[in-house]
Amino acid sequence: MSAVVTVTSGADVAVAAPGGAGSAEIIIIDCSGSMDYPRTKMTQARTATDAAIDVVRDGVGFAVVAGTSTAWPVFPTDGTMAIASAASRAAAKQAVSGLRANGGTAIGQWLGLARQIFAGYPAQLRHAILLTDGKNQHETPAQLAAELSQCEGLFSCDCRGVGTDWEVSELRTVSTALLGTVDIVPDPAGLAADFAAMMENAMGKQVADVSLRVWTPQTATLKFVKQVAPAVDDLTGRRTQSGPQAADYPTGAWGPGESRDYHIGVEVTPAGVGQEMLAARISLVAGAEVLGQGLVRAIWTDDEALSTKINPRVAHYTGQAELAAAIQEGLEARKQGDEETATAKLGRAVALAHQSGNEDTAKLLAKVVDVVDVESGTVRLKKQVEDADEMALDTRSTKTVRVKK
Repeated sequence: MSAVVTVTSGADVAVAAPGGAGSAEIIIIDCSGSMDYPRTKMTQARTATDAAIDVVRDGVGFAVVAGTSTAWPVFPTDGTMAIASAASRAAAKQAVSGLRANGGTAIGQWLGLARQIFAGYPAQLRHAILLTDGKNQHETPAQLAAELSQCEGLFSCDCRGVGTDWEVSELRTVSTALLGTVDIVPDPAGLAADFAAMMENAMGKQVADVSLRVWTPQTATLKFVKQVAPAVDDLTGRRTQSGPQAADYPTGAWGPGESRDYHIGVEVTPAGVGQEMLAARISLVAGAEVLGQGLVRAIWTDDEALSTKINPRVAHYTGQAELAAAIQEGLEARKQGDEETATAKLGRAVALAHQSGNEDTAKLLAKVVDVVDVESGTVRLKKQVEDADEMALDTRSTKTVRVKK
């Protein structure tokens, strides 16, 4: 069985006070040597950090961290949090103005310092922005994974790659583990607006650590839990047991008026025609408080027309998840020189994007393939593709469109 669950926060949500002592922000800036090539990267990174600092509201705890093959606190220099005010924002910007590019890249070290700073500050809503322009060359994937497992659940992190010399899969690993976003900023000139927007979004969050709790009876088995809008994010592996036959899946922090869709798959044991059973109970929980609840029912039928009909919302999101996978697999095949697989996968992606009305993804695909027939997904790989276009398609492949009413 499949169920699509829509969760919408009201305009008056306030489990954690907005801003104030309820929030903490850390901006993590790559200061490796490559940030000087071209020189505008480091200059624009400083400008972007200033833009983000300007958006931090009075009373919010904040800090700035610099990262190379090690990490150090730029502001405050003692590794604590400053409380945002006109004076502390000015002091932070003064400290940022002294940042220079020199050294390597060890993202796990950067996140480790952020984790220590967050741990020393009592805030419910903890959020970081991480900017890099390169590959994680000065630590092993295992070291990064070990640090991520310690950071998980402590803070969320939005990741941005500037230029085209960084690895999409690497930053996606970080953003997925820390319930954040990942995107490319191909031109350093776009960083300031992007940083300000990310910080605006973070300042709007008002409820921390919300989980989707799924209970199933002994006659049912939960197969998966995925966020499917506004982006595809498989939460199945993030299950934490919360009681007999019940488990919690993290959804991160929420702001007023936000809406997300989740696809839940349940396997039920057969029963007689006409029988009805409860397949799952879905609850939304923050701390010990249950914020809302919905039931998933199974009814057995011998009517083939009923049993073979796929709910349009389920079909839509199954297609969106397939779209994301087709893009990522197609781009990987292209990278490996397997043109046949790349053409087939990206062609399938073109057809799916068209069917679901995902126009943004269709536009990104058109920069990587020449579309011969959109309905059947017949395409030809472009001979010349800009790195930035390919990386934009990869990073944004998980963004979905909602089902049209």
